[in-house]
Amino acid sequence: MNRDETMIKSPDEKDKWALVPEARKTGEKIYSAHSSYFRDVCQRLFANKVAMVSLAVIVLLFIAAVFGPIISDHEYDAQDLRFVNIPPLMKAHELNGRLFYITTNFTLAEISNNGKLLRSYRIDGEDFSKRLYFYGDPELAVSFAQKTPVLVNSSGTRHVFNRSYRFGTDMMGRDILVRVLYGARISLMVAFIAAIVNFFIGVLYGGISGYLGGNVDNVMMRIVDVIGTIPLTLYVILIMVTLGSTGFLSIVIALGSVYWVGMARIVRAQVLSLREQEFILAARTIGTSPLKILTRHLIPNAMGSIIVTVTMLIPSAIFTESFLSFIGLGVSAPMASWGTLCSDALEGLRISPYQLIFPAAAICLTMFCFNFLGDGMRTALDPKSSKT
Repeated sequence: MNRDETMIKSPDEKDKWALVPEARKTGEKIYSAHSSYFRDVCQRLFANKVAMVSLAVIVLLFIAAVFGPIISDHEYDAQDLRFVNIPPLMKAHELNGRLFYITTNFTLAEISNNGKLLRSYRIDGEDFSKRLYFYGDPELAVSFAQKTPVLVNSSGTRHVFNRSYRFGTDMMGRDILVRVLYGARISLMVAFIAAIVNFFIGVLYGGISGYLGGNVDNVMMRIVDVIGTIPLTLYVILIMVTLGSTGFLSIVIALGSVYWVGMARIVRAQVLSLREQEFILAARTIGTSPLKILTRHLIPNAMGSIIVTVTMLIPSAIFTESFLSFIGLGVSAPMASWGTLCSDALEGLRISPYQLIFPAAAICLTMFCFNFLGDGMRTALDPKSSKT
């Protein structure tokens, strides 16, 4: 028995002030794991299932946009006029164990049992009974006696998925799937380049304006107001006139020259609220330069709002690029973006609606995912949202 235990067990009054054993000291200790701000942000973000699903979809979209056109059997600009306006789900006519699909321009395509397109037949002639005949096979004839064209002597119909072109083909016989993936490259590239350019311009401009304040702030904000009042379409037209053509560069310059306005306003507001804090006064007292105060203290403390703004800026830029391409001010043929695909699909909307559905669905899905991810990041970066 050691000295400490003997002192505690002693009933004498003088031993009431004896030292507590080490084992009893550690038994009263409360352990808690150290948690940094970054770890708390990650925990709150990972707990948001909608934001994580959105992030997973965005990552998969990036992978598909980068590697999809490379591993595909079709080129985004390759035309096959034999198979024009072939949908992803075909209503095939059976004839003597063979499958045929009648296209919207009344040509005949032969299909294998697993959905592969084998060959097409050109029209050979037409008789007075409203029948079309085709070269290469005298048994093949299409009748127009009913509301929809049918294959004469057909034993029935069944639906077959298009295994050659998963999303179907357009009016030029191009693979819509590859064009949607290639359009994802263009749209996402334009959006991210614009977001990066706007990030640096808007953060520096808004930070300088908010930190200096006074007349400098008034002049800089009036410039922002003037730029923000000019429509983006007018910027694009002026850039097109200056550069002499439409295309990828015009869209990037237009978005990069306008989209930083919103970022500048947000950063300015954050800097105005932070520059009167005690830690900024302490930095000034010890002689820290204004540039270091701005870059090492003010901007890092406003990074939460900046990250959320950049995340929300990307879907807005995607929609703007798609809109400009839709009205003919975007990338030029044969390049494809989601906006140009939607514009091209309008001509055959009633007979081939799938040509509009796929690029429009890609735009909607991407915008929803980025918005959900931005909302999740805003919640995760807010320390008040922690429930632990």
